[in-house]
Amino acid sequence: MRLDRFISGNSALSRKDVSSAARKGIITVNGLPARDPGMHMDPEKDTVCVGGERINYSRYVYIMMNKPAGLVSSTEDRERTVIGLLPEWIAGLGVFPCGRLDKDTTGLLVITNDGGAAHGLLSPRHHVPKTYRFSLAQPLSEEQRILLSNGVDIGEKKPTAPSSIVLDEGKMSGEITITEGKFHQIKRMFAAVSNRVTGLERTRFGSLVLDPGLERGEWRYLNENEIASLRGDAGTEN
Repeated sequence: MRLDRFISGNSALSRKDVSSAARKGIITVNGLPARDPGMHMDPEKDTVCVGGERINYSRYVYIMMNKPAGLVSSTEDRERTVIGLLPEWIAGLGVFPCGRLDKDTTGLLVITNDGGAAHGLLSPRHHVPKTYRFSLAQPLSEEQRILLSNGVDIGEKKPTAPSSIVLDEGKMSGEITITEGKFHQIKRMFAAVSNRVTGLERTRFGSLVLDPGLERGEWRYLNENEIASLRGDAGTEN
């Protein structure tokens, strides 16, 4: 693996940062200065340090993205996908969206190459909660809110699982938390009570909260605490 790819994939440093650090002579591989960021190394055998701090290797990548509207949550599609917002070398690590957001839905999207964690996060038996901000075409009545909270028929074998809905003043927007991930679920839920979603943004996935510092289309690596919490949600702590 290239040295710059290894460091940027296992730290907060970008490839540009790695190149700068290499020119300054503060990167070492097995104790020797490494001034060529493109040199090849063995991530499982070589010891890499930046400024005296060791960079620990992880075979998995965990990314938080603030998904913009207009992109498909997929690795391949005839239309533009969220993977296209990532550098090619990260896409080459086999990353994929953990669950899907509709093309016109924005907000928190987890991208990883950890299949075990993704499976656990999406498994119905783990009931991982997902929270969305929504806006509606018309005010939601208290009766409709109670129906949605208890579960409604959206044409599946069973009604939707109980959900939590908190309305804003005016009752045309608010937050909904669900524990399932059926196709277009939230839009179909509101349609079942004769309303229509006009805007939808995911703000929370399990214990992970959308970083307010991320603009639409921006992304960052999850930190160690976020990774641990997310793997805990997935039941894959170890």
